Amino acid sequence: MQSAEQHPSHSSSISSNPDTNKKSNNLSILLELLQFIKPYKAKVIAALVALIFTASLTLTVGHGVRILIDQGFAQASLQQLGEAIRFIVLITILISIGTFFRFYLVSSVGERVSADIRLSVFNHVITLHPSYFETNGSGDIMSRITTDTTLLQSIIGSSFSMAMRSALMCIGAIIMLFATNIKLTLIVLASVPFILVPILVYGRRVRALSRKSQDSMSDVGSYAGEAIEHIKTVQSYSYEHQERVSFSEEVEKAYEIGRQRVKQRAILIAGVIAIVFCAISGMLWVGGSDVINGNMSAGDLGAFVFYAIMVASSLATISEVLGELQRAAGATERLIEILQVESEITSPLQTTSTSNLAAEVSFHDVDFHYPSRPGQSAISQLNLTAHEGKVLALVGPSGAGKTTLFELLQRFYDPQSGSVTLGGVDIREFEPQHLRQQMALVPQQPALFSHDVFHNIRYGNPDATDEQVIEAAKKAHAHEFITQLPEGYQSFLGERGVRLSGGQRQRIAIARAILKDPQILLLDEATSALDSESEHHVQQALDELMQGRTTIIIAHRLSTIQHADQIAVLENGRVVDVGNHTSLLLSSKLYKRLVDLQFKHLES
Repeated sequence: MQSAEQHPSHSSSISSNPDTNKKSNNLSILLELLQFIKPYKAKVIAALVALIFTASLTLTVGHGVRILIDQGFAQASLQQLGEAIRFIVLITILISIGTFFRFYLVSSVGERVSADIRLSVFNHVITLHPSYFETNGSGDIMSRITTDTTLLQSIIGSSFSMAMRSALMCIGAIIMLFATNIKLTLIVLASVPFILVPILVYGRRVRALSRKSQDSMSDVGSYAGEAIEHIKTVQSYSYEHQERVSFSEEVEKAYEIGRQRVKQRAILIAGVIAIVFCAISGMLWVGGSDVINGNMSAGDLGAFVFYAIMVASSLATISEVLGELQRAAGATERLIEILQVESEITSPLQTTSTSNLAAEVSFHDVDFHYPSRPGQSAISQLNLTAHEGKVLALVGPSGAGKTTLFELLQRFYDPQSGSVTLGGVDIREFEPQHLRQQMALVPQQPALFSHDVFHNIRYGNPDATDEQVIEAAKKAHAHEFITQLPEGYQSFLGERGVRLSGGQRQRIAIARAILKDPQILLLDEATSALDSESEHHVQQALDELMQGRTTIIIAHRLSTIQHADQIAVLENGRVVDVGNHTSLLLSSKLYKRLVDLQFKHLES
């Protein structure tokens, strides 16, 4: 019987939730990053000072060009030429020093802010209710935590700095243009409206495609992650070719969206450059005519050309960086979406202490359906009590609701009506973490982490000493095989404990539960993956652990059923009968059928 069947399957594909697909057409979403930048405002201010310093010095290079031409070339003076060159070299050295501090300060802030956002998103995600992960794939969430935050890191640490620098240079250069020659400046500025058109039109397209591109990349990551996670199934069914074809389609889809985004950015950058330099060419014609007619000095024209080129290059940089900022806006939007999700499982304003409560669990008129399947009832008008210090076994066919009761008891979900109580108190009155600390779950498919044995067993009690961990492993009859691993308790178990057999993984999970020393044990047929000899030893350890504790077992095996103090027979989310093994054989046809099937299985 597959008790987990009642639970909805999880998909690693991206959710089609409309809330996640909302688009905004401006960069205002980037203001949300200010809350992460504020703690480092001192560094940001220092970077701005360095930015203003380098921008101001860069603008003075135009004055050096004027001296170079008017006093060095025009007067054919080596002394004046040398002074002009020395001036330019000095300014260049000061600019390089200022640039070092600007780049270092801004980049370090970008690294720090990116790390803070990644931490904030992860810390928030692990507090969210499980139903959130039914409609939002793990691959998409991981893409946001890794890819999107890395993108923001480069934007804040580089592109934003370039945009600020270019904006300051552009404004300063325009002021210097007016100071040098008003007529020529007006010619250059006449091109500005033509520059804004591609920035506004294509910038918006880039923004939409940036969000779409990031979503498609998370699709690619989700698909690859799922195939790798189930690699044994893929190879067992010789499905490698089909997976290659399907993954290729996902990659091509992402490539096509990326190509369209790059194309729009290329059009934007090329358009701005063409318009700006056409304006400069027109200005050079008018300015050159004025120099020839004696209305303007060659040095002034040289300085003017220098400032005009600075304006042009600044605008080109801004238009290029705008595309990056559009991508940053898409990444920020995706991250803020997660941070704004509120968990449906929350602590009450006034919590009740779980200490000194009787370890008695009761379900009162419970109705429940999974959020992803609102039309299908998982539990209906269920009443059931697990008495303190006793063993309650849950039996029934797949989909009867056995695993769902475990999830309601641990408050991964709240019932739509009715209540679940611990010691007579509604579990919604407890802090969720304090509630779960009273319980230890040993699932049918234990969850192990990509770490060593110590870490996996110590999950039951983070403060446990090495000696306590080893003692728990001995009680779970896991010590012997652990010591035979290459590095013993420090052996790396691989992803999901892939380096261990099913029975070994089960015993690690049992050791974890023993170390937790809970009031309530939740066993999803904890010995189902063991061979007969191991089952005997582990069952002895569990019998010892169960003494004085309330135990609820999802029972599949006859040996487990017979030793239970009470057995609840479930079907279609309802309790159809409660009793002991002997009484249920007489009163419940369903129970007798399940027992008969078990006997037939044993006889075969």
